[in-house]
Amino acid sequence: MSDTLFSKIINRDIPADIVYEDELCLAFRDVNPQAPVHILVIPKKPIAMLSDVAEEDQSLLGHLLTTASKIAKQEGFGGAFRLVVNNGEDAGQSVFHLHIHLLAGRSFGWPPG
Repeated sequence: MSDTLFSKIINRDIPADIVYEDELCLAFRDVNPQAPVHILVIPKKPIAMLSDVAEEDQSLLGHLLTTASKIAKQEGFGGAFRLVVNNGEDAGQSVFHLHIHLLAGRSFGWPPG
């Protein structure tokens, strides 16, 4: 995987409004928010997209989801939030470093897109 915008944020080459970090992941506010709360949760391990994960990434994926829930509670939206993972360009993925969109602070419709 090539150097991405998100790997540059992880390496602190590009600034970001970081809301959470641990040894496995980093979370920061999206610069183009689609909801009052729009945070991206990314693994530090370079994985281009969800379809590229391996069996060994199972615990990392669980960690990303539990971290997103923790951040939603920290932001005051633990009871109502949406998580989105876009996989591939046709699904809307624009940065090819796996990321989870944590969206909250407004009502969401269904179907989503």
